[in-house]
Amino acid sequence: MTARENDPRITDGDDGDHGAGSTAGGPAGPAAGEPAGEPLHCLVTGASGYIGGRLVPELLDAGHRVRCMARSPERLRDHTWADRAEVVRGDALDPASVNAAMRGIDVAYYLVHALGGGSGFEDTDRRAAEIFAEEARAAGVRRIVYLGGLTPDGVPEERLSPHLRSRAEVGRIFLRSEVPATVLRAAVIIGSGSASFEMLRYLTERLPVMVTPRWVRTRIQPIAVRDVLRYLVGSARMPAEVDRSFDIGGPDVVTYEEMMQRYAAVARLPHRLIMRVPVLSPTLSSHWIGLVTPVPPTLAKPLTESLRHEVVCHDRDISRWVPDPAGTPIGIDRALTLALWRVRDADVTTRWSSASLPGAPSDPLPTDPDWSGGSLYTDRRSVRVAAARPALWRVIEGIGGEHGWYSFPLAWSLRGGLDRLVGGVGLRRGRRDAQRLRVGDSLDFWRVEEIEQGRLLRLRAEMRLPGLAWLELRADTDEDGGTRYSQRALFHPHGLVGHMYWWSISPFHSIVFGGMARNIARAAERSERAEVGHGGGDNGGDGDGDRHGPRAPVPTAPGAAGG
Repeated sequence: MTARENDPRITDGDDGDHGAGSTAGGPAGPAAGEPAGEPLHCLVTGASGYIGGRLVPELLDAGHRVRCMARSPERLRDHTWADRAEVVRGDALDPASVNAAMRGIDVAYYLVHALGGGSGFEDTDRRAAEIFAEEARAAGVRRIVYLGGLTPDGVPEERLSPHLRSRAEVGRIFLRSEVPATVLRAAVIIGSGSASFEMLRYLTERLPVMVTPRWVRTRIQPIAVRDVLRYLVGSARMPAEVDRSFDIGGPDVVTYEEMMQRYAAVARLPHRLIMRVPVLSPTLSSHWIGLVTPVPPTLAKPLTESLRHEVVCHDRDISRWVPDPAGTPIGIDRALTLALWRVRDADVTTRWSSASLPGAPSDPLPTDPDWSGGSLYTDRRSVRVAAARPALWRVIEGIGGEHGWYSFPLAWSLRGGLDRLVGGVGLRRGRRDAQRLRVGDSLDFWRVEEIEQGRLLRLRAEMRLPGLAWLELRADTDEDGGTRYSQRALFHPHGLVGHMYWWSISPFHSIVFGGMARNIARAAERSERAEVGHGGGDNGGDGDGDRHGPRAPVPTAPGAAGG
């Protein structure tokens, strides 16, 4: 999708309200009247997002052909399934690109939505859904499948949070369309890396004593992501006469307070002391969550607003068309255990931060040296490294998260804290994987824009800035055959405030960026010495960052502020 000035962002995927984890069991069997094993051609929107990134391989493993529509197709390049799926560029607000993506499609999955608040947010969601429904009709698509939110029974729609209200409206748009639709409605989805699970995990682990709002007593019916993915895959084969919504949930109905205590038990933590107070609104709660967890207030607010009302399934009809194998749906204790195992094993395939957040810049790095877009400030650093390029690349690719940023940790922490105060993501998003990166990964308050294995890592800033910023880290070979680390920070200011921002922080560049270059070089040298000392080597690597051989541990920067 293309960026639109003054238009709320439609994200390539959900906002992390849904969980993660590999699916258990095989895909659902074919629906009545559907030839067994007939491959379908499926379109997945939001494949670079949280649920979409996990749905694509499930559909492929079920024997279907998959086409992914993304506004930034390059973000799908490094997924393990990328060579098995077709990827096309598309904008959910551009009918022509949606029409092109729909050609030859049997089943279209809608997993994108706008993020934000107010009328603009809901108008954007509405417009995108109407375009999708109309182009599906025009292309002869046989079914639309949409994953929405479970709404409370008996609560007037005007009293719902904008987040839930908009999802309900999108579901109605698809059900009113001429294309048969399956609208799955879920409450909290439990899985590793989801915003809901991360919020639950950090609150429970970091706060043995909690003062909590009233919504912790609200009853909810969580569902394991393995079951969500199973229902999504199974929905592809529903017969044409099925055109309705389905509530999906696990077997347990609990309060959020009970869910925190169950997480504490699964994680072998002491029983949590929870004191409820009536004065914490969802807005205040979201800011508190932003301080304690990696989930920013912009995302925490719709999550907490959705917990104000009881959300419990009113039907279990979906099992008529997508049967539940033995042991499913998965209970909450098992779902929490599976999610926690994956977090602790660093086996989280996608995270809530896989989807872009509102206000995040999306302009590519300007490559023209005489760029016509205006001023482009640059800070360059280069250091000779007494280590081989593979050792340097391991440090570069392992930057951020627990390893920190290799310079002036207090400055990085303060910048991250300031970003959180103004509604940004801050430093605490961390990394999806402790050592490996792929295009589209979030990395603290950066996002990976480009990787050339063994040579280049380019990051685009997603912090709140009066302009656009990038950081490039390179592992090069100089004219003498030695290893050289090159670093480039770029900033394109927006207006006078942007220029003032750059010049106000320029005096600190030698400390922050200069120290960063020196410490990365030293970390690479220490890493290589440690590897040699343990009888290691680069395992015959070609100098381009062999990803398959054993990797030496990436050293933590001295005093690094890992986030």
